[in-house]
Amino acid sequence: MTDARKFLGIEPVGDELHWQLTVVPELTTPGNFLFGGCGLGAALVALEAACGRPTVWSTAQYLSYAPTGSELELTVTLAAEGRRITQGRVVGYVGGAEILTVNAAAGSPADLAIGGVWVRMPEVPPPEECPPRRLPNFSSTSIFDRIDVRLARGRSVEQISAAEGQPGDPDSVLWARVPGHLEPSAATLAIIGDYVSGGVSQPLGRRVMSRSLDNTIRMVHLEPSEWILCDIHMQALVGGFGQGTAYLWSREGALLATASQSMSVRLWE
Repeated sequence: MTDARKFLGIEPVGDELHWQLTVVPELTTPGNFLFGGCGLGAALVALEAACGRPTVWSTAQYLSYAPTGSELELTVTLAAEGRRITQGRVVGYVGGAEILTVNAAAGSPADLAIGGVWVRMPEVPPPEECPPRRLPNFSSTSIFDRIDVRLARGRSVEQISAAEGQPGDPDSVLWARVPGHLEPSAATLAIIGDYVSGGVSQPLGRRVMSRSLDNTIRMVHLEPSEWILCDIHMQALVGGFGQGTAYLWSREGALLATASQSMSVRLWE
C-alpha cells in the first residue's frame, strides 16, 4: 500500500516546516500544471507531519500555476497550538512566487459518546459493473493516467458531446481508486475531492473546462477502502463561476469526508 507522501513525492527540507515537491507529469492536469488536489494533498502531508495531528478541515486557494517540471516549495506555519486543536497554514512557492495558500485545522478526536451521520450513500452499481470514465485523448501524461475512475451515475464525455446543450441532472457519481493503492488519508481524499469541478458538464450538456479557485476538505472518518465513491452535486454556474460539493464514501458505506469547490468555467473550444 502506498501512502500519500510517496505518491506525491514530497520530502522535508531540513525540518518538518519546510518541504519540496517536484511537479512531475503524473501529478499534473492535461494543461501541464499541478493538479489542485495534489497541491492541497501535499500541504496536508506537510501540516500533519509538522503538528502530529490528523486534519479536521482544510481549504486551499489557488493563486497561480505550478508548471510541469517546476519545484514546489512548501512552508508550514503552526499559528496556534491548543490542547486538542492546531491551527496552521501552508504556503506553496515556485521560484519565489506564491502559488497556493492552505489554511487548516488539525485535531485529535474527542471521547464523545453522541453523534451521527445524517446523509446517505447513493445506491449505485459496484465499481466492477461501472464503465470507465473516458476523457478526451490528451497528448501529455497527467494525474488521470494514475487514477482509475468509473462512472456510476451520470453522462459520459461522449454523451455530453452529443447532447448539444440538452440540460441534465446536476448530480453525478464516480468510483475512484489508485491501483496499488493509496492508504486512506486527508491528502488522498483531497485529490479525489478535486473531481468536483469535472461535474459541471453534467447539468449543462456541454463540454467545458473548469479550473479550481479553491478546494475544501472536511474530514469525517477514515477507514481502509480501495475504492472511494465520489457523490458530486453541482449547485450553480452563474457568470462563468461555478460551485459544487461532494460526499466521499468508502465502499462499505462510511462517510469519509465532504469536499467543495469554486471554479472558473469556460466552454471547451
